[in-house]
Amino acid sequence: MPSACSLIPPVNPTVIVRDLTKVFYDDSRGELRAVDGINFDCRPGEIFGLLGANGAGKTTTLRVLATILKPTAGRATVMGHDLATAPEAVRRSLGFSSATTALYPRLTARETLDFFARINGCPAERVGARVEELIDRFGIGAYADVRVDRLSQGMKQKVAIARTVAHDPPVLIFDEPTVGLDVLNALDMQKLIAAFRDEGKTILFSTHIMSEAQKLCDRIAIIHQGRIHACDTLASLRAATGLYYLEDIFVHYVEQSRSQAGESPASTSCA
Repeated sequence: MPSACSLIPPVNPTVIVRDLTKVFYDDSRGELRAVDGINFDCRPGEIFGLLGANGAGKTTTLRVLATILKPTAGRATVMGHDLATAPEAVRRSLGFSSATTALYPRLTARETLDFFARINGCPAERVGARVEELIDRFGIGAYADVRVDRLSQGMKQKVAIARTVAHDPPVLIFDEPTVGLDVLNALDMQKLIAAFRDEGKTILFSTHIMSEAQKLCDRIAIIHQGRIHACDTLASLRAATGLYYLEDIFVHYVEQSRSQAGESPASTSCA
């Protein structure tokens, strides 16, 4: 049976996912169902979290929604645009950032923001002002004219997030955005993501840090072996399981799915 996420109230969801499936083929292992018929909706002003162990399917899901990968089956829309029939419109409607998001090393931070604002459709007459807004908001003025390859990891991550929102999209996808950051930079990143939510943007968020999910996410989907096994607010997940800590709730659902599939219990590493 396809897994289903608790659907949101009828408030014009910005992201709609129905029976989304992604299959890979491996010469030695055959068919690999990385995403196996998942369903969920996201609304404006919400941080929707995907929590799963290594290989659970969360990054594949986010890359399909970002049109980096094509789905094998099912469908999804972003701001009413279908992934299969209107991928360019989908890309204009969202920003995608991951821990591995590449930056051009020879461009300065300012040149990076200028470039990504232009290629994502920001009006030419608006680009200069938009770049300055981003430099100010992300606090990168001190190194705005420094080449990216000379920046620290924390500085690079700020530039990467700033370039993700250069065209001011309504939907943002963050795949483990604080990986490799120190505590202070990670907290700054969390504040920025929360601020985007407060501005009414739809945010899909993946993290391996339970405290981040607990602090930021309005709803959390627990994904294992390509299927969503629980999806609700943290309060509702606590009520359903009788458990308080998110890591315990996560392990509960993963072990439950393993038991149902006949797998032997094992320790779970979240990623």
